[in-house]
Amino acid sequence: MKSSKFYSHKDLEVWKRAIQLIKKIYQESAKFPKEELYGLTIQIRRSAVSIPSNIAEGAARQTIKEFIHFLYIALGSIAELETQLIVAQELDFINSEDLLNELSEIRKMLIGLIKYQKKKKQ
Repeated sequence: MKSSKFYSHKDLEVWKRAIQLIKKIYQESAKFPKEELYGLTIQIRRSAVSIPSNIAEGAARQTIKEFIHFLYIALGSIAELETQLIVAQELDFINSEDLLNELSEIRKMLIGLIKYQKKKKQ
């Protein structure tokens, strides 16, 4: 089914929130020990960047089915980032409660967008 959307990914509130989360992730991960620069630091940053990137890529696709597929990939990146933040917290690199709460809100928004797109598809 062709998509009838006329919006950009930049119009999506979930994309905007994910971009703001990246800024916070970069600020917090800059505090990690220097020996983690090529370990957990880069993994956390990549996972964070992956969330809005997949939302954007999906929004640029031609069908709702493809859009939903990329939204699910973004949801996977959220789970990955959540795990990495918990690891960072367990290692006493950061207190990630605020980041985890923000991530939870983004997850809820993303799930809502997936449900909305699925209804549109029918």
